[in-house]
Amino acid sequence: MNTESKKTVVIGASENPGRYANRAAHSLVRHGHEIELVGLRPGQIEGRPIQTGQPTLTDIDTVTLYVGPRNQSDLYNYIKGLKPKRVIFNPGTENPDFERQLQAEGIEPIEACTLVMLSIGTY
Repeated sequence: MNTESKKTVVIGASENPGRYANRAAHSLVRHGHEIELVGLRPGQIEGRPIQTGQPTLTDIDTVTLYVGPRNQSDLYNYIKGLKPKRVIFNPGTENPDFERQLQAEGIEPIEACTLVMLSIGTY
């Protein structure tokens, strides 16, 4: 099991506790990972601010995506510019075109569920 902390950007973050992005943010913190939150509306999760727009972030290991494919195209260059090692496409966010673009940039696309990965120790 990998216990190394991975700085993770949650894209699609929401204060709504019913949203998977919210659950993932809580679970990432519980598992000891540093998080950055990016969403449509400002707010807070686990005392961390939800940033709007495309904030400048550095030293990103993982982007976990909670934005459907219809709304991803505006994020392509932003996510590639974060230079993460990997992007997790959670259920409902799968996007073969964007996944190919990431691979071309040397970024690993993973179709998986962040919550499941954390719960079984494969994050």
